[in-house]
Amino acid sequence: MEAHNDAVASISERLQQFYAQRQPFRVYHGSTNSTRTTEKNRDNTVDTSKLNRVLEIDRAKKTALVEPNVPMDMLLDATLKNDLVPLVVMEFPGITVGGGFSGSAGESSSCRHGPFDSTINRIEIVLPNGDVARASKTEKPDLFWGAASAFGTVGIVTLLEVQLRDAKDFVELTHYPCGSFSDANKKIQEEVANPAVEFVDGIAFSANSLVICSGRLVDAIPSGHKPRRYLRRQDPWFYLDVQKRAAKAKQPIVDHVPLRDYLFRWDRGGFWVARYAFQYFLTPFNRITRRALDSFMHARVMYHALHKSGLSDTYIIQDVGVPPGAAADRFHRWADAALHIYPIWLCPIRVRRDAPDAAHGLHADFASPASPEYMLNFGIWGPLRQGGYPELVRLNRAIEREVGELGGKKTLYAQVYYTEAEFWDTYDRAAYDAVRERYHAAHLPSVYDKVRVDEDAKRRALEGSRVPAVLRRVWPFQGLYGVYKAWRGGDYLLQAKKSTRSGPGSLSKQ
Repeated sequence: MEAHNDAVASISERLQQFYAQRQPFRVYHGSTNSTRTTEKNRDNTVDTSKLNRVLEIDRAKKTALVEPNVPMDMLLDATLKNDLVPLVVMEFPGITVGGGFSGSAGESSSCRHGPFDSTINRIEIVLPNGDVARASKTEKPDLFWGAASAFGTVGIVTLLEVQLRDAKDFVELTHYPCGSFSDANKKIQEEVANPAVEFVDGIAFSANSLVICSGRLVDAIPSGHKPRRYLRRQDPWFYLDVQKRAAKAKQPIVDHVPLRDYLFRWDRGGFWVARYAFQYFLTPFNRITRRALDSFMHARVMYHALHKSGLSDTYIIQDVGVPPGAAADRFHRWADAALHIYPIWLCPIRVRRDAPDAAHGLHADFASPASPEYMLNFGIWGPLRQGGYPELVRLNRAIEREVGELGGKKTLYAQVYYTEAEFWDTYDRAAYDAVRERYHAAHLPSVYDKVRVDEDAKRRALEGSRVPAVLRRVWPFQGLYGVYKAWRGGDYLLQAKKSTRSGPGSLSKQ
């Protein structure tokens, strides 16, 4: 813990310097799965990238003590060595523990365990004035829930205790083909109501072709069965495999998927978003080309390319949750007519907070018995059918409006086009501001300031690009630049800024 404590002390000292001048700051984690444009430089940034270790696995308590920049694959490696697995494992190997807590994250096991933040027992956090605090669901619960989904606007989380459970070797995964969204919606609710089921999600391939995937952990494969694999170069992408086999099926399909393959089944192809790269570059999309380009088809690389190319401005990238039942049926009808983007990911998430004194922070209403117990998440990711950037803005605004009318919420990692008044009509400003005031964060930009679409930041990022101005929005150079940066690797978020200033605004090169 000595190295950890030294790193926390350094962060504390830097925040004290910022606080003395009431100067806002950004946090550099070293990676991101956000699709929003951010503007970081060495003058306004606290570097936490070295907080990336699994410090302890407690087999008796079934917990993992980890630093915030530990990615899911590293955490899973450490827990599986002890025959344990986190209650919720986010779908991409590069998503970090801190990102899952301070952002918003859920996966197919969230139908049982809730969002990722609900599976955290306690945190260590450096407050904006430099104080180091500890919070849990019972000790300073206002700070714990206030920091959850706050995107770093309450403080910098430096340590988390993650709940674990016994692992098994396989997931028995049953695929249920459905001929309408209404049928799929009912099937999701049936599977969630079945206590034997541990994982539920689904794919809408079109309005009349959907598959609900329901799973449970098992120790072994029945005799005569073979495991279904998804992580190797020669393996099929998960969604393509499900689509192909479900199209021919008259009955549910039962697979046995190795646990790691199941948990990261969406990584290759980034769900299905990588398919659009083939379309963009006019590249044949088949088993041979997918295998040849496999190294570029993983989520870590794709997000790198997305940030550098700026192509996210031509795609709708939204995760939104609405109450299941009639509201979900209505939202799907609207999305089918207004967007016609398929596939769509469907994932039920239990958002209700059962812990006492949990009505704090941005999602304080999740603690209310009057609020929906579940939300059905719609993952809508795809290119515009027609029109330019104004049409992209119009459609994103329409999504936000429809979700709001249905009593839903959107995940804030994606593009946020709300006006400030609209945003705070959806999220609990009073509960959020109360935590920020109590813990010395009121002078910092709010969550809205951080997640809204910042046109000025996008313009400055574009102007700072090394791509000649005449080629920045020209096919295929825009995409090729993103691919080049992904191939080259390196630090793509923290922009070096030429400056001779020192003091709280300086950050020495590491």
